[in-house]
Amino acid sequence: VIRKRFTFTSELQVCVFSGSINMAAAPKRSVNFAAGPAKLALPVLEEAATAMTNYKGVGVGVMELSHRGPEFKEIITEAEARLRRLMHIPDNYKVLFTQGGGCTQFAAVPLNLFGRTAKASADYVVTGGWSEKAAAEAAKYGEVNEVFPRLAKYQSIPDQASWKLNPEASYVYYCANETVYGVEHADIPDTGSVPLVADMSSNILSRQVDVSKFGVILAGAQKNIGCSGLTIVIVRDDLLESTLPVCPTMLKYSTLAKAGSMYNTPPTWSIYISYLVFGWMEANGGVPAFQALADKKSALVYGAIDASSGFYSAPVAENARSRMNTPFRINGGDEELEAKFVQEASAQGMLQLKGHRSVGGIRASLYNAVTIEEVEQLVAFMADFHTNNAK
Repeated sequence: VIRKRFTFTSELQVCVFSGSINMAAAPKRSVNFAAGPAKLALPVLEEAATAMTNYKGVGVGVMELSHRGPEFKEIITEAEARLRRLMHIPDNYKVLFTQGGGCTQFAAVPLNLFGRTAKASADYVVTGGWSEKAAAEAAKYGEVNEVFPRLAKYQSIPDQASWKLNPEASYVYYCANETVYGVEHADIPDTGSVPLVADMSSNILSRQVDVSKFGVILAGAQKNIGCSGLTIVIVRDDLLESTLPVCPTMLKYSTLAKAGSMYNTPPTWSIYISYLVFGWMEANGGVPAFQALADKKSALVYGAIDASSGFYSAPVAENARSRMNTPFRINGGDEELEAKFVQEASAQGMLQLKGHRSVGGIRASLYNAVTIEEVEQLVAFMADFHTNNAK
């Protein structure tokens, strides 16, 4: 384990790893509100910069280490241990470090779980673009039941009492947070004895969850875990042998579990970054601390929207508003004014605020590495922009 010292300098951007660059000498960085790949904490980047050329005095960088060697074995073993501590993952779950992004898991989930029941059938909770794509992919391998009629707009989540769940389903799938539309489930769905699968790519580690309520949790790394190129899958042991015969070897959870996520060469750099991020989170209070910050940061942005007398508007129902991705429109969807907002914010060092191309508007993503101070800077800019452009 890397020996660390920690200096506390603010609510969030706090831990400084030994051997890192002098914080006072670091150049000013822009505020990154990107939806993913997203901001990484500066201490993580500084430690990674050193390790890129010479990891722990070995004389080679992390990306050059053999994935079979003792140095990388230490990294991946400790990365898993840190994640298990952060999420309180029970012993009867495997943690898999996979490749291919969350979209590959849209196929991997049905290929691994449809064999659980005599009839390959799954329930899908479609509340946005990512769960919609997941359902379409699963339909290639079995029957997909959408538990409520397709929504005209992804701006709310129907009450679970209205869902039509199949007690004989192979599994139930939902996306815990839809990044494009800014829709987040506040609660974990109750699916009884049917395994629950959650895509937590954009809100993992931002709130405490009871892992034992899930059969599978999947998460792309490039938002709250680290950098792109890595997807983490947490799977319950009894689901490792429910695979369809047509499942490719590299997509089989049992293949990766038996090989310790090293059936082939894993994404070593991305795993190393996640190792650093998990350590940074542990040093800064763990998931409870980041949950409190997520609530506070999102409340600042939504508070500014709601207090603007309609100049800013949030399209998502209040009980489904995402704490990670906060989309809003300006003056009823004035695209010229929204483009001006993005341009002026960028000039002040606040980047990646343009909404997703499919919905337009503005979107500020408030992942774990985004600080309270940075959100306060955005909210102050929003107030000034309102003052200067209200008609």
